[in-house]
Amino acid sequence: MAGSATPMMQQYFDLKVEADDCLLFYRMGDFFELFFDDAKKAAAVLDIALTTRGEHNGKPVPMCGVPVHSAEGYLARLIKAGCRVAIAEQVETPDEAKARAKREGTPSSKALVKRDIVRFVTAGTLTEEALLEPRRANMLAAVCEVRGTCGVASCDISTGVMVLEECASKRLGAVLARIGASEVVVPEGFEDAPYEAVERPQRTFASEAGEARLAKLHNVATLDGFGQFSRAMLAAAGGLVAYLEHAGRGHMPLLLPPVARQSGGHMAMDEATRASLEILASQQGGRTHSLIAAIDRCVTGAGARLLAEDLSAPLADRSAIEERLALVAYLHADPLLRGDLRGLLRALPDIGRALGRLVAGRGSPRDLGQVRDGLIEARRIHDILAVKADKPALLARLLPALTGHAELTDLLSRALVPSPPTERQNGGYIAGGYDHALDELREVSGNARRAIAAMEARYREETDTPSLKIKHNGVLGYFIEVPAKHADKLMAPDSGFTHRQTMANAVRFNSLTLHEEAGRIAEAGGRALAAEEAHFEELTGHVDNRREEIAATAAALARLDVSAGQAERASEGEWCKPEIAEDPVLAIEAGRHPVVEGALAQTGERFVANDCTLSASDRLWLVGGPNMGGKSTFLRQNALIVLMAQAGGFVPAKAARIGLVDQLFSRVGASDNLARGRSTFMVEMVETAAILSQASERSFVILDEVGRGTSTYDGLALAWAVAEAIHETNKSRCLFATHYHEMARLAETCEALSLHHVRAKEWKGDLVLLHELAEGAADRSYGLAVAKLAGVPAPVVNRAKGVLKKLEKGREETGGLAAGLGELPLFAAVADEDETHGDALRERLDALDVDALAPRDALELLYELKRLAEQTAD
Repeated sequence: MAGSATPMMQQYFDLKVEADDCLLFYRMGDFFELFFDDAKKAAAVLDIALTTRGEHNGKPVPMCGVPVHSAEGYLARLIKAGCRVAIAEQVETPDEAKARAKREGTPSSKALVKRDIVRFVTAGTLTEEALLEPRRANMLAAVCEVRGTCGVASCDISTGVMVLEECASKRLGAVLARIGASEVVVPEGFEDAPYEAVERPQRTFASEAGEARLAKLHNVATLDGFGQFSRAMLAAAGGLVAYLEHAGRGHMPLLLPPVARQSGGHMAMDEATRASLEILASQQGGRTHSLIAAIDRCVTGAGARLLAEDLSAPLADRSAIEERLALVAYLHADPLLRGDLRGLLRALPDIGRALGRLVAGRGSPRDLGQVRDGLIEARRIHDILAVKADKPALLARLLPALTGHAELTDLLSRALVPSPPTERQNGGYIAGGYDHALDELREVSGNARRAIAAMEARYREETDTPSLKIKHNGVLGYFIEVPAKHADKLMAPDSGFTHRQTMANAVRFNSLTLHEEAGRIAEAGGRALAAEEAHFEELTGHVDNRREEIAATAAALARLDVSAGQAERASEGEWCKPEIAEDPVLAIEAGRHPVVEGALAQTGERFVANDCTLSASDRLWLVGGPNMGGKSTFLRQNALIVLMAQAGGFVPAKAARIGLVDQLFSRVGASDNLARGRSTFMVEMVETAAILSQASERSFVILDEVGRGTSTYDGLALAWAVAEAIHETNKSRCLFATHYHEMARLAETCEALSLHHVRAKEWKGDLVLLHELAEGAADRSYGLAVAKLAGVPAPVVNRAKGVLKKLEKGREETGGLAAGLGELPLFAAVADEDETHGDALRERLDALDVDALAPRDALELLYELKRLAEQTAD
């Protein structure tokens, strides 16, 4: 690589321009090489050696590489680190390059193998099994704006699902949070682009072009048969399809007909609510301690992905919810049927993703086998479910999708071996008896191999060399090898052997007979591989022709898995089937938090259940009580119960009647968002503002400690005003937790507001948290007791007690909260004094000999101890 631009360097530079900001994997033999800044970045991410190769413009060229055979693992790490990769493959062999050079009049010695970018590997365009999480969908989204409305197109190309929707600009963040896309594509200059969005040319987001692309993709003249799509939806779809064409270099992945997502069909949740309720991931990151981890009993990856979708987008249509609940109840009531069903589901391969790889041109014989096995198992599942009477409506609709593949499964069963390999370049996946010509080629190859074995035995005898072996490798093909000390026997001119290679301890030879047999093996083997490859393409075509029916089967199996898993979880936890109502009610008897209850069960502790009864006349609960008493848990558990019910599952309660919720809001806890320049209190206010501007009478809101991030007067004023607004203006069902005792006065003026508190007691100076909800206002906050329980040093707690007494006395005398603070001595003096008095009392008690006290001495001692105690309290 010396000089300014060698032919190979020029080829690399041309491809790098095309790759743009992607890392360029440049194929050189058995390695993908990276150069310059790409090499530096990849080496750092992958923790591999950074070397150099030649020079460019007088400077060493940084280089690193990864083996082609293990590239998937490296790609996975790069994608996880946020990189995008362009794969530049060799698209001709060295012999073809020499032939081309000869045609072009270039010396064959300077023939450069042609390379081209065959694919862009990005977070949203993955289909490989090794690069995807089995239990998590991999969504790609495209967003654009048309006349003030945002169009959003999303798809999972690993299974082909495609959804189009539109929303107001202010709701875009909530929509993208629900989709949870791995990658988002936007037009150049899009103002509301989320972080790390991929920008694409504006022209690819034209609605007319999008409509034409979809029609061409699905081979239809009009999209009317798929539903009604707005201009914004079509524009986003155009950008999405154009990006997939670009990423696949014209080879389109699996995309099923688009589905229009109608507004109002699902419960809305904003980003803050999703994060607060920890639906799919905990606030620490990862699945552990999330809602889905607590309830997921699915036995297939497809079922787990569908459950995540259900929880991300709960239904807001009563009949659709009740259909799901009826199927869960049906399986809950029949444990034997549920067990048989889950046993068959557990053995299922992921046919949806296998189909996606085959359609995308990245499939393997194993994927064909998975489609075959999955469709066969689907028929068995149909047979055990179809015989049952009184089937729920949803089950009756799912059953037809589990059959109708007999012709395809028969073909695949005849064509494929029972366990096809993942790789197809070595053949061996087409079953014997399927193609007689292929069988004959295999027979020729097999006979030749047997002939070589016999030849080896004959050569050993003829040369009197027991250690003679006939070997094979990819460079020399077949050859004869003997130890160096026996080489002279084969070197003789009349031996019939031709010298090929001398090694350190061995010498290699060829013979005319071996050459002929090797030629027969190579010819037969090559023709056999070509025949198998042709069969693979043919079988893939048959699967592709039935892509929509196979995808429908995969979707039906996933729904059955979700329903059976929900029934299993309900049986484990003694959960109940919720009743869905139209009126604004929330009546939950003995509700529990599914995540917290599960965590407590691991330590042998019992979760304390609580009721919640909101109605039109009692729709706002003001909940007080000590911190750590369970207010936040109570708020969240009721929000989660609502979410789980409208997702179509049983809930952790003795009984539940839930009026449909159109929007769910949770403002519980807060953290700062330094990336957007927002403090903790600012985040809290932004979230509160969203609730006040969007919540309706059909919404359910949980609010915890509004106003705690500012001064006491400001915080109380804000909390008071927010509670009044929700009561008077939004009129939502709401649980409002607060530590401001003064807010209890709201019950005097707000008719639909009632007071409640989590119970706590102080016993012998220690705080006992009961985690029970009771009616009425809390008698006090127990803040100092909680501080003591948390391990705050005794001098600090004692100092706080003194400050509290002064504050309360000042407020009683002047009405001012801060009155009397000026009279307080310095903190250090009071802390030392409190500790001194406390130590004196303890020392006096420790020195007592109770048995030696006379009655009069005991009375005197009591007076003394009382004086010491008063000094400590002061």
